[in-house]
Amino acid sequence: MIDLHVHSTISDGTYTPSGIAELAKERGLKAYVITDHDNISGCEESLAAAKRLGLETMYAMEMSVAYRGRDLHIVSIGFDPESEAFQKLYRKIRVLKESGTEETVAYIQRMGMNLSYENVKSHASGEHPDRYDVMKELVRLCPEYTAGELWRKYIYPALDELGIHYEWEAEELLPLMKKAGAVTSLAHFHKRIGLATFEKHEREDVIRTLLGFGLTGMERYYNNYSAEDSAFAAAMIEKYKMIPTGGTDFHGGNRKGVELGTGINNSVCVPYSFWTEIQKHVNR
Repeated sequence: MIDLHVHSTISDGTYTPSGIAELAKERGLKAYVITDHDNISGCEESLAAAKRLGLETMYAMEMSVAYRGRDLHIVSIGFDPESEAFQKLYRKIRVLKESGTEETVAYIQRMGMNLSYENVKSHASGEHPDRYDVMKELVRLCPEYTAGELWRKYIYPALDELGIHYEWEAEELLPLMKKAGAVTSLAHFHKRIGLATFEKHEREDVIRTLLGFGLTGMERYYNNYSAEDSAFAAAMIEKYKMIPTGGTDFHGGNRKGVELGTGINNSVCVPYSFWTEIQKHVNR
């Protein structure tokens, strides 16, 4: 069993990168990747912990991209973090995610939330805080809300009002990640951050277009796929010879009921054969 969609405290999870490795060992996983949002700061800690515990892992990240005016998430696995293509892209991603954080805090303060920029900075994994650090402080202040509810209630409205709710275009990002040696997988296609409002034939059209940009995979397993969602993913992977991935989208306490490796009530079981296939296509 493996898990290829996991979040740590670096973005919006509640387990540290080494804590994820320890939990993976406890749960009997053979391999996992930490896919923090637009951030690889936890990968080195994860790699070291996995080696110590006899687990397999790689560099990975869940990346936000824009396509036809909507947000999509791409799980990128196995890229070379030192490659020129990745470094060029990653610098721009971090500038994008860190820009406007102080203004975002000020806007949320005007919405009536007693939010402190100094406290937001205390959550940062790097030199500068980003929008995920705003979320962490909001979770601390408002434990009665889920992280998703806080995004919708406070952060997205602030980003929209400030004009900074934008992402890299898929047409620009996917070729660079392919050049960096990544397997790039369309995450949770069935969700709002995905293709939820598209008709079935439109979803296939989008996937075909993304493949032309450099997409190489798709999540075959996800914690709340319906039978219809699962069948569609399987059909697309087979038809277009995509690399199958899958995972639980584990966030620890920020997404209660979703367990590492098994999802919601054992809804996920990603086979090790997926890991073997990914290894054939990446620069580790």
